[in-house]
Amino acid sequence: MILYRGKLYPDSMQGELIDRLEKELPLLLGGERLTPPRVIAACANMYEKALAGKYDGIARPLLEAFGISESRYRDMIAAFSPGQLRYRCAVELGPDWENLPPLQNGTRRKLVPLGVLFHIAAGNVDGLPAYSVVEGLLTGNVNILKLPAGDAGLSVRLLSDLIDEDSLLADHIFVFDVPSTETETLTRLAKLADGAVVWGGDAAQRAARSLAGVDTKIIPWGHKLSFAYATEGCTEDDMRTLARHICATEQLLCSSCQGIFLDTEDMGELEAFAARFFGILRRESTAFGAADPAMRGRNTVELLCDKIEGAHVRIFSADGVSVVVDADRELTLSYTFRNVWVKALPQREIVSRLKKQKGYLQTCGLLCAEGERDALADLLIRAGVVRVTRGDLSRTVVGEAHDGVYPLREYTRIAEID
Repeated sequence: MILYRGKLYPDSMQGELIDRLEKELPLLLGGERLTPPRVIAACANMYEKALAGKYDGIARPLLEAFGISESRYRDMIAAFSPGQLRYRCAVELGPDWENLPPLQNGTRRKLVPLGVLFHIAAGNVDGLPAYSVVEGLLTGNVNILKLPAGDAGLSVRLLSDLIDEDSLLADHIFVFDVPSTETETLTRLAKLADGAVVWGGDAAQRAARSLAGVDTKIIPWGHKLSFAYATEGCTEDDMRTLARHICATEQLLCSSCQGIFLDTEDMGELEAFAARFFGILRRESTAFGAADPAMRGRNTVELLCDKIEGAHVRIFSADGVSVVVDADRELTLSYTFRNVWVKALPQREIVSRLKKQKGYLQTCGLLCAEGERDALADLLIRAGVVRVTRGDLSRTVVGEAHDGVYPLREYTRIAEID
């Protein structure tokens, strides 16, 4: 299904509509400017409808499929609230974003939209494509969205309803359901854009760079790795919070904990910590309810093969959860769905080991005594980590950066007028 200037069209009209878009874009860019207050007002009405349960019928089955908790769903809805959107604009763009302080010679400056954003969405969380478009709208851009494979229709529904709130948005939202194999069509769309917003892993990033011209800014939101770092100052409460985070996210988010580094060089201490955490994770998992049966089965087979091959130092496993003790000190993906690794990493090796993953580091859940926190956080940041939290790595705070940068700033440019 295609959403074009507020109307829905069948995919069979894709070529014709892209032809029209190429001709109409200059007129749209020269038309009425979209402002943050208008976008926020439209989103406010959507927010109230979401709170009232209008989208539960289509959203809740997807939340269950992705293992998203009720509290996280509420956080996702709150991202559309006027208070959060206003705060984001104030933090990321500044209070005088359209009229920045002039230069010394009197030259006026202001932040303006890039122009056209081409959003290449990922399918790991439904509704994220629509929110990516909202970020583009807040900065006044025209937005072209490529839906991810298997999109269940929530994005088109949300954006259609948003247009119903303010007809001006129809000239700033275009949605196409183009398969990733249709490279010729994607290249046409990419060449229309001033910036390509790319959600996905390395393959998606490379594909986007091959599609877009050298005159198109690439704004990558790639896959990231997150982990926990624990010292002997780690408390039982710290570990319980981390275990709940692992169960709540099923380790599927970029901010999900894949494993735990322990500040030690002693394998005996490492195994003792792993056994202790395994007991806590097992109890929290029981409280949450069983993970996806298919994923539990897959992990059981993987772990059995690992045992036979002697791939790990020790494996603690029961009731669909596992804690794997490894001898190496590398940051890697876990098996996910409540299966974590535990590895030794002395403080003096934090920078040298983690720096190998430059560009992929995101969140570290730091479990330590308060007196250690500042020094350890500084080491982690020097290694490339962009976000240091406590046990709940996926907690969100309005106004915080995304992967170390402000998205709204990425979608604008500075114009200077002498």
